[in-house]
Amino acid sequence: MPTDKELVLKVIPMPGDSNANGDIFGGWVMAQVDLAGSVIPARIAKGRIATVAVNEFLFKQPVKIGDLLSFFAEVVRVGTTSVTVHVEVYAQRLRQADQIVKVTDANLTYVAIDMEGKPRLLPKP
Repeated sequence: MPTDKELVLKVIPMPGDSNANGDIFGGWVMAQVDLAGSVIPARIAKGRIATVAVNEFLFKQPVKIGDLLSFFAEVVRVGTTSVTVHVEVYAQRLRQADQIVKVTDANLTYVAIDMEGKPRLLPKP
């Protein structure tokens, strides 16, 4: 697992998150990536943010029921109102002698918004 990125979320998918083949729905994984990806931008924005783009999303391996998923994020770009992050997801296959595999790679962009939902400037660091 990466040591140069921030661990922002850990979760275990449950049977209710799976399809008929026993794999976890891709949409469920995408929702978790969106949550994980928002952690750092929310900290930078010091307020409301919204997902403005999923720039890239790659499923590399299936996610299984009972996998321990670790979500790592890093900032790729900070603009005047937006933050783009790269999220990597690793599955610890607890039933397979703790095998660890990278299952997802994604780039997402979040925009800081005001109370009316309009873009606002990011605060100065």
